[in-house]
Amino acid sequence: MKTGLMQEGAATAPIVALLDAGAEQSNAEVGRARAFAEPLLAGEALDTGENALTHADGVAAILNAIGAAPELQAAAYLVYAGDFLNKPEEVVAKAFGDSYASLVTHTRRLVQLQRAARDANRAQADKKADQRAEQTERVRKMLLAFSRDLRVVLLRLASRLQTLRWYAAAKRPCPPELAAESQAVFAPLANRLGIWQIKWELEDLAFRFREPDTYKALAKGLQETRVEREQRVEAARAALQADLYGQGIAAEVQGRPKHLYSIHKKMQGKSLPLERVFDLRALRVIVASVADCYAALARLHEVYRPVPGEFDDYIAKPKPNGYQSLHTVVIGADGQAMEVQIRTREMHDHAEHGVAAHWAYKEAGARGYAGVSAAGEFEEQVARARRAVLNQLLAWERDTVQGDGGPAFDDRIYVFTPQATIVELAAGATPVDFAYAVHTDLGHRCRGARIDGQMLPLNTPLHSGQTVEIIAAKEGGPSLDWLNPELGYLQSQRSRAKVRAWFNALQLAQTVAKGRDLVEKLLQREGRTALKLDELAARLGFKGADALFEVVGKDEYSLRNIELLLRPPEPVADEDELLAQRHTRGPSTAGKGGVLVVGIDSLLTTLSRCCRPAPPDAIEGFVTRGKGVAIHRSDCSNLAEMRRRSPERVIAVAWGGGEVAGKGAPVYPVDVLVEAGDRQGLLRDVLEVFAKEKMNVVAVNTQSLKPGAAKPRAGGGDTAWMSFTLELSDASKLAKVLRELCAISGVRSARRK
Repeated sequence: MKTGLMQEGAATAPIVALLDAGAEQSNAEVGRARAFAEPLLAGEALDTGENALTHADGVAAILNAIGAAPELQAAAYLVYAGDFLNKPEEVVAKAFGDSYASLVTHTRRLVQLQRAARDANRAQADKKADQRAEQTERVRKMLLAFSRDLRVVLLRLASRLQTLRWYAAAKRPCPPELAAESQAVFAPLANRLGIWQIKWELEDLAFRFREPDTYKALAKGLQETRVEREQRVEAARAALQADLYGQGIAAEVQGRPKHLYSIHKKMQGKSLPLERVFDLRALRVIVASVADCYAALARLHEVYRPVPGEFDDYIAKPKPNGYQSLHTVVIGADGQAMEVQIRTREMHDHAEHGVAAHWAYKEAGARGYAGVSAAGEFEEQVARARRAVLNQLLAWERDTVQGDGGPAFDDRIYVFTPQATIVELAAGATPVDFAYAVHTDLGHRCRGARIDGQMLPLNTPLHSGQTVEIIAAKEGGPSLDWLNPELGYLQSQRSRAKVRAWFNALQLAQTVAKGRDLVEKLLQREGRTALKLDELAARLGFKGADALFEVVGKDEYSLRNIELLLRPPEPVADEDELLAQRHTRGPSTAGKGGVLVVGIDSLLTTLSRCCRPAPPDAIEGFVTRGKGVAIHRSDCSNLAEMRRRSPERVIAVAWGGGEVAGKGAPVYPVDVLVEAGDRQGLLRDVLEVFAKEKMNVVAVNTQSLKPGAAKPRAGGGDTAWMSFTLELSDASKLAKVLRELCAISGVRSARRK
């Protein structure tokens, strides 16, 4: 069967017309694109062997034949030129604009995916299930490209048709996987998009390459050339239209010979020999109303002899997909059988172009596509057409897989935003997953969802083709319930990770706030509120203030380190001499506080505030700058750090021999920390214990924290933190006091600081 360029002026598929409505570009744009691409393509060959410039010319001619805008025809040259540019997107964007650059990027990416899938199928040709899986994956990739830019699919369809035409004209064998893909993927896609000129030619050429013997036998069996058949159809068409007008029936009669692949499918599907295929020639009668359909049928049966058993009324009983028409077969004036379909204009648009064209007929009205002037209205038309066509493609994918008897590859779904943007999700995804896929912040603020206009729970599983509208709060965050797998709010691991990250950030903010509060209170006590927090953090070795607050809030960093840093250093008078005398003398008399420094007489000593040593604590001394020897408890963490840094300054000390219990015994300040559940009378009960044991309380500091501001404790409620400074002559008496404090109602712990 001979195939050639489609005639100009052929009916434009509505999806093509819708895409290019309002696009007014001259052929100069096509010429400019060709001039740009010619030096790059003229001497290059594609992987099929076809010259690259010849292929681009053929693609542009096919697009022109189906009524595509000059912009799309120009893009045909730029897409192939991109294969021979170092940075195609940047070069095309600079020379022709971002729209062309986007088209070049998506089309080249789709070509790469198709080649990879074809190579995988070729490598696994003996695995039928794997072949079906790869084919389905190709379809999905095309759907994704379609969702980004409809022009990508049109370019790929035209390119595939040009490739098959080249193999036919060059009389070269077409690779089997290429022909099979054209028949199983590209032709059905053109069918769903309503581009019939491309659909039938792809089918016939693929049939010719896949089954050459059957193709030749069928062509020979027709016993007439295509031209002769077309002439006979035209004669029958003109005669029927004139007769109907004579009867007062305004009708448009169309006719064309049936294509070879369509004849072959009918013979195979109904097990018919060629002579029993009655619709080798077909007429289509389009009238204004249903009443005119039946009037035209009655007149047709008067003029021609109907074939018994070959009448179907799909108007009274439409097909499941909504198809409506009257079908009959009659014997024409030349004695040959002829199929006739009778339908209204609306039925015809639905039958020819599917739900997208049917919707466009109802909504666009008399103005047609080109009559739409408002940008918003036109964008809404495009959005609705995209939804309708993609639903058809998704249904086709499911039907194809199930029809092959293979497993349903339902691991992905495709749903729409209200603006008809397509969002890809995992099967079983919920509106919350959808919200997080659109934007993380939208997911956090998601509070409800409309699915196809109906308010439904947030854990409702979504299905391909649905439109989802998220109802969001102005501010707020996710719910912990979303992380409960039994409730089914989230199916995507990516969505779960975003929810967990939000709660982790919230916990970190609370920890940082707690640490900030503790550090700021310390600075107030030390009279250093003017100190910059970031500067303080840097001096302590942290990257910033928040890093310091975090470790303080987690109780991983002691405030004593900050206290030590804040106390201004004072120079010691004769430090070297002090160290030289360290081991030259015996025990001296007691210094301040009744402390003996080994080897030195009358040396200034001070009791460290960080650990508050008191007899009989084991103690050690540390030579300071300007304050003599600081006395620490041997287990003091600050002393351990100073020993690590300056071990030569640590000296042996001991309590003096005169500190015995009695009125003349010296007293020492000791800090006691009490943690308890806050209640009325708590402070009174604690002070009563100190009074009973005759202990003098010289300082009290209390703080009550709300739940969540500190680490959670058993029992809930507010937590009271109390710090007492006592004066003791003997620290060993403190153990009894601590036991009595722990026995007070509500007290959780009592310890020496």
